[in-house]
Amino acid sequence: MPSPIFQLCDDFVDQYAKLYPLSALYWGVPGQEGRSTDLSPAGHAARARLREDTLRRLDTLTPTGRTDQLAADYLRERLSAELAAHRTGEDQRAVLAGFGVLRTVHTGADLLPHKTEDDWQVVAAALRSVPETLASWRLSTEEGMRAGRFAARRQALGMAEQAANYAADAHAELVAGYGEGPLRAELDAAVAVAQAAYGKTARFLTEDYAPVADETDCCGEERYQVASALMIGARIDPREAYDWAWDELHRIEDEMVREAAAVTGGGSVAEAIALLDETDYVDGTHAYQEWLQERHDRAIDDLDGRHFDINPGVRTVQARLAPDAGGSAPYYIAPSEDLTRPGITWWPTNGRSRFALWSALTVVFHEGVPGHHLQRGQERVAGESMSRFSRLVGVSGNAEGWALYAERLADELGWFDTPGRRLGMLLGSALRACRVLVDIGLHVGFPLPAGEAERHGPQWTYEVAVEVLDQRARLPKHQLQGEATRYFGWPAQASCYKLGERAWLAARAEAQGRLGSGFDLKVWHTAALGLGPVGLSALGPALRGALSR
Repeated sequence: MPSPIFQLCDDFVDQYAKLYPLSALYWGVPGQEGRSTDLSPAGHAARARLREDTLRRLDTLTPTGRTDQLAADYLRERLSAELAAHRTGEDQRAVLAGFGVLRTVHTGADLLPHKTEDDWQVVAAALRSVPETLASWRLSTEEGMRAGRFAARRQALGMAEQAANYAADAHAELVAGYGEGPLRAELDAAVAVAQAAYGKTARFLTEDYAPVADETDCCGEERYQVASALMIGARIDPREAYDWAWDELHRIEDEMVREAAAVTGGGSVAEAIALLDETDYVDGTHAYQEWLQERHDRAIDDLDGRHFDINPGVRTVQARLAPDAGGSAPYYIAPSEDLTRPGITWWPTNGRSRFALWSALTVVFHEGVPGHHLQRGQERVAGESMSRFSRLVGVSGNAEGWALYAERLADELGWFDTPGRRLGMLLGSALRACRVLVDIGLHVGFPLPAGEAERHGPQWTYEVAVEVLDQRARLPKHQLQGEATRYFGWPAQASCYKLGERAWLAARAEAQGRLGSGFDLKVWHTAALGLGPVGLSALGPALRGALSR
């Protein structure tokens, strides 16, 4: 029988799945498919009561052993961070362009099974539920408007554009995959219902919300610390992290110069990028998807049994092309709880027909293996060594930090087998350093240092952020606007990557120093993944405990 703490975790998952069917869908917990999700004030209040009740019950239980303690600590940390965000009214200003409720709702339909007639009936029900879900979200947003809690106007307009794009052709490709069977008319009608709801959302954001929304993008340090606890699992020192990120960017830029010279025989970073864009690419979305899938499969074959023991149940990860309206950056969705849905990496094409491989390879390792899919997949199959809550619910600072660590590990293993592809990894790392700078600099209000101010300007603005992402991270033009808008609307998320990587590297260095010749990388990796998700403030102590057993 499970311990009382494990049973409490299990109970929370079951109850939360009923209160938030979209989470159940992404977790792969069955039983809630096709239902709308209540994002109204009443829905948020019900989930807050569940968290409060669960924490009260947790306070009456005593952990029995290390595994129980980890489960209890993680449950308490996550629910407390979520309640803090609820109490500061974040539910009432959930207006985020690209990465937000719209994409969650839209992608959810693609995650449902599409094999049998019964499956397609559920898809139709899910599409018909879109208006109710978005109407409930609007109720919370309107309550925020009455209370004077607004998101930024930039987010409202970006989200409105996303909603308008969905209204034009959302889900049409999905339903086309059904063919001309007996449910086709029902599915087409359900698509029309969903698209109309997206259109209504676009009009609300454009006509009602944007005109009265905040002109200011920053959230301020108080809200930033609440967001940091939620996204990173730690209350960070913003000044220390900001100054460190500038030093880290300068270090990476020096390394990029050396790598570019190796690519071009002495040329600049810009010259190396131009050369690689013309020599290391594929044409066509089909060729791109095939290459992505082959690299995912190769990474699994190369790692399994050497640096990790990969459970057979998660040796499959699918590479799929994402809808163009779904955002500018790749993303990952973990396997379902029963593994009937594999892990999926999603790759936006943004209207392109040519795809640079030299810069994409590092993202393959980040999203797939040894990154997100390895970590989240191994958690899914952890069984009784990890609570159900830990197996299903992640924390971004841990997960994004591990995925960036995975890119670094791929470099250490020699997987960037040409100088150009290693330059792609360094550019990705520079981008993550820039994310910390934009995120903290804007939301907490730090100026740019003197030398940088002369180059870019004294204060963080949208235009300065886009310029830094363009000139310092060399971000492709099709990603610039979407990435900057994302950081401005999602406090602390952009810092998860580099600060998380720093925490993982520090934990590994500590183990190497403490264990000396007894340090074994595979053993450390096994312990690291066996922890399950923990916030960054608990990562170092938890790993020391795991390795001392």
